[in-house]
Amino acid sequence: MMRKNERKGAGWLIFFYSVPSRPVSNRMKVWRRLNKAGAIQLKGAVYILPFNDEHYELLQWLVSGIAEMGGEAAFVRVAEMDTIKDAEIIDLFIRQRAADYALTGKALDDVERRLGSIQKGARAQHIKGISAQFSRLRRDFDEIRKIDFFSSREGAAIDGRIRRLNSELKVLFGTGSGREKQAALEPKNAGDYKGKTWVTRKRPFIDRMASAWLIRRFIDKDAAFGFVDEKEPRGKKKDSVAFDVRGGEFTHVGDMCTFEVLVRSFGYKDKALKKIAEIVHDLDTKDDKYKSAEAKGLEDILIGIRKTATDDGDALERGMQVFEMLFASKG
Repeated sequence: MMRKNERKGAGWLIFFYSVPSRPVSNRMKVWRRLNKAGAIQLKGAVYILPFNDEHYELLQWLVSGIAEMGGEAAFVRVAEMDTIKDAEIIDLFIRQRAADYALTGKALDDVERRLGSIQKGARAQHIKGISAQFSRLRRDFDEIRKIDFFSSREGAAIDGRIRRLNSELKVLFGTGSGREKQAALEPKNAGDYKGKTWVTRKRPFIDRMASAWLIRRFIDKDAAFGFVDEKEPRGKKKDSVAFDVRGGEFTHVGDMCTFEVLVRSFGYKDKALKKIAEIVHDLDTKDDKYKSAEAKGLEDILIGIRKTATDDGDALERGMQVFEMLFASKG
């Protein structure tokens, strides 16, 4: 099955180039860029990619870069090719990704063997080493999935194995089980929280930024926010709601961060929200429960916001914008 941005009828991008034979590193640079983008070599220095805006822009940059190397490059968009059918081109992509997934499968075999030895009584301190190996493997897998334009069966099979291993690692770390128990939360109705001022701690960061975004995006588009010191005494006020503060109405419960508590309390089931909740959890609790590949990059951006914001309100608003874009990317 093809993805939306590589849907049937979108066409293809054919790229061809030549660079001077010296230095050899220039040819390798071009090859690496094309390989990382998922391009398939048709013959010689002729490559093909499914058409989308991202691929089009990449090839524009490659043409410029090759010109600076003293070489020549060009690309064309075609609806179809005369000498090869679309189905045959798609099969070329699937076979290339199958080769990539085969390497991932071998790495998974090793992780499964190591995990089996621990489950049979090997030293427990080896679990962290296996977890680190698994995290690297999953990052590599995520990179392959990005260029698996036609959603190969091999990718789905590897994804299933990775999910099973992830569940087993959670059990060993004590962060999950076959049926992970979650704290009971009282269901909430968004209509009861309109027109409120949502109060949280000063110097907002990951969990508070994400929670504020969720509040304004799903609970009350006109929500106002206020900030208090952690030690400042607070009585429950009719027109305000405290979140991510000690004793607040919405705060950490069990191993759940505030964002997760809000999602569950209001019963939101959106898949993009679930993914964001996993990222926020890993960043806020530091337990690497979900091993989110996007976590570090998001954290760096939010640190930059915190350092450059004029005040807490500015930091919160800019953080919410980041989560809005993250939500759009996951939708």
